[in-house]
Amino acid sequence: MSMKWKRLGENVWFLSPSIVLTAALGVYPLIWMLRYMFYDYAGYGEPLFIGLDNFQRLMRDGQFWESVGQTFVYAGGKLVLTLPVSLLLAVFLNGKLRGAGLLRGIYFVPTIISTAVISVVFYTIFNAYNGMVNTVLMKLHLIGQPIDWLGPKYAMLTVILVAVWGAVGNYMLLFLAGLQGIPQDLYESASIDGASASRRLWSITLPMLAPVAQLVIMLAIIASLKGYESIMLITEGGPIGKTEVMYLYLYKLLFPVSTGSPVEQQLGYGSAVGFATAVIVGAITGLYFLLSRKMNKMY
Repeated sequence: MSMKWKRLGENVWFLSPSIVLTAALGVYPLIWMLRYMFYDYAGYGEPLFIGLDNFQRLMRDGQFWESVGQTFVYAGGKLVLTLPVSLLLAVFLNGKLRGAGLLRGIYFVPTIISTAVISVVFYTIFNAYNGMVNTVLMKLHLIGQPIDWLGPKYAMLTVILVAVWGAVGNYMLLFLAGLQGIPQDLYESASIDGASASRRLWSITLPMLAPVAQLVIMLAIIASLKGYESIMLITEGGPIGKTEVMYLYLYKLLFPVSTGSPVEQQLGYGSAVGFATAVIVGAITGLYFLLSRKMNKMY
């Protein structure tokens, strides 16, 4: 056996655990979904082949398309708040600040706490009648009566704020890694030339951070479009569906265990919805990727 084939065999053997896990946990479920989206299947009994009926139902499913719109609201709000805050924190903690290491750890802690724990804590904090937020606002005489933060008017804002709190530390760390890769000579030369701190930020930091920022934005877009765990635990998509996003709607079809879920498990239709959500997320991510590549060519 030649050295080339021997080395190939060694590489395959080395990667075999990952290959097996990917096939078992990624490829097989995907094939399963692609098959059953053409069937009427509730998880038991014999699947009934119905062709494209699930997709016809999907096109007429107002609840699904409403969840798509609410996903864009949720993702847009999360991105608009999370990315600037993460960048500002990274710039702030990248300087010569006493206790910067401790502060970095504090801001990063929410990313390693269980989503269930975070959701329970914030559900208590934003409770309309005995929550800490209303208590503090009323003691400061900023409001005269409790605000229903989990009601139809403010529920989406509340779950966005919870998502931002949980995500800021992760993206801050990525921005911080990018900032530490910028040569300090550039800042020293700019300071000698009399450039102010704001000028150094706009002329050096942001342009040099662009490659990292593109990666962070892409990761943030995917995570925001796919996020649903904290929403499920805090509002379950309510009230009256005001916070039901795509992946939460999909979860209720596949695992009808929460309030507002269909009575019967719908694996066939759920597979069609899963395929549609994957296409939407993939299309948006691909569009961003193409736009970012065009921007790179321009500059």
